[in-house]
Amino acid sequence: MARRLIIECVVFLYTIIVQCFHVIKSLFLPLKKNVRNEIVLITGAGSGLGRLMALRFASLGSTVVCVDINTQANESTANQIKSEDGKAFAFTCDCSSREDIYRVAEDIKASVGDVTILVNNAGIVSGKKFMELSDIMINQTFAVNTMAHFWTVRAFLPSMITKNHGHIVSIASSAGLVGISNLTDYCSSKFAAVGFHESLQLELASLGKHGINTTLICPYIINTGMFDGAKSKFSRLLPILDPIKTVDQMMDCILRNGNVLIIPKILCFLLLLKSFLPQKSFVTMSEFFGASSCMNEFKGRPKKKLIKMNDRFLKSNTACV
Repeated sequence: MARRLIIECVVFLYTIIVQCFHVIKSLFLPLKKNVRNEIVLITGAGSGLGRLMALRFASLGSTVVCVDINTQANESTANQIKSEDGKAFAFTCDCSSREDIYRVAEDIKASVGDVTILVNNAGIVSGKKFMELSDIMINQTFAVNTMAHFWTVRAFLPSMITKNHGHIVSIASSAGLVGISNLTDYCSSKFAAVGFHESLQLELASLGKHGINTTLICPYIINTGMFDGAKSKFSRLLPILDPIKTVDQMMDCILRNGNVLIIPKILCFLLLLKSFLPQKSFVTMSEFFGASSCMNEFKGRPKKKLIKMNDRFLKSNTACV
């Protein structure tokens, strides 16, 4: 028994060292995969990061499936890709609805083919204090930011497993790693998205499906309009992120089959402190870095789109089941 334990420990340590070596090697000699002719589905493709990623994948020769609740914005993204001789399809979908996701998924399979790269990017934020949140707001935040990941992956993972080929990208948030004041629903939904990603990664590994890659992306606040009004206490230390530069890093990570990307890197140091500091000290540190005040002047995007989603949400029994 003791001998077996020693052997397993040696193998474990050797494997960890080899894996670390490969990661370090990839930093200096990055090998990026070819995504030409891959079918890439991006939720929330009508604006922000989703739109930028759609354009970037199209420029690399991918067939891009744009999915968004905003039909006009979504078709605009697809049309821009087509105008630049790229391949794109637009599907209107309410990502807060399980039935709508499954319906659109069947349409995509029938008219485009099996999705090989799935980017769960769609997200919403209320930016309200906990006691100001309505039950509908809380349910909808989880429906879009968390449950949509379950439904899209359930729809497209089977074909990836059959072929042992694919890539699932989860756009979470640094708010899925550290709690932020005025974001209890958003943080909770993103923490859940992080947990979903990690569990799915382990499950695919246990099934021996090493041809299916998973990437988790956790950025700080990005200047896309979604978090308009939010401010960083120390703009040099934790700057509001530029969308184009952020997408550059995201695409680089995805094309290298990276597992986790946290932007900016200083957040990794703060997470390390979180792991061993006393809870009271962590609260003090969070207040120092502005986690308690960054959302005080939050405005967000215009409410027209959110109201439209709320109306549809009220008519549905499918969110957060």
